[in-house]
Amino acid sequence: MNNTIELVSTDITTLEVDCIVNAANNSLLGGGGVDGAIHSAAGPGLLEECRKLDGCATGEARITKGHSLAAQYVIHTVGPVWRGGATGEDDLLASCYQKSFKLVREYNLQSIAFPAISTGIYGFPKQRAAHIAIRETQRELAENKGLARVLFVCFNNETRIAYNKALLEKR
Repeated sequence: MNNTIELVSTDITTLEVDCIVNAANNSLLGGGGVDGAIHSAAGPGLLEECRKLDGCATGEARITKGHSLAAQYVIHTVGPVWRGGATGEDDLLASCYQKSFKLVREYNLQSIAFPAISTGIYGFPKQRAAHIAIRETQRELAENKGLARVLFVCFNNETRIAYNKALLEKR
């Protein structure tokens, strides 16, 4: 099986993949940005299911059904707020990807789409986040031969450039 990393510029809520990742807040009860868009598109069933999860710590991940989304599942992960880089932000962001991929393996998922976790209102530098995302994804693809597609949804051109640069540097 040929596994691939793709950069796309689209609405993550419309992707036909096994799973999309929600850049959630600790409550998992919806918020702004991609979190609000996913909750809105998935419908009230997602909020109901998230209420039962009792939140999620930064760097951790939880999985729910996709409800009204094209994706079968949603992995909710809470990225770190950028505080300058000296308080473990890199490790916490890496953990978001590691914990998400652990759920991918547990549920035997073959395709996943990530937003640029923590790079919006949480302020994580895009290039730094892209390097962490690509590094963790390439590690996973080397180990998990069942994972065929990893998509990174680039919200804007600046994000796409950062992820493209990280991809090129890692080859």
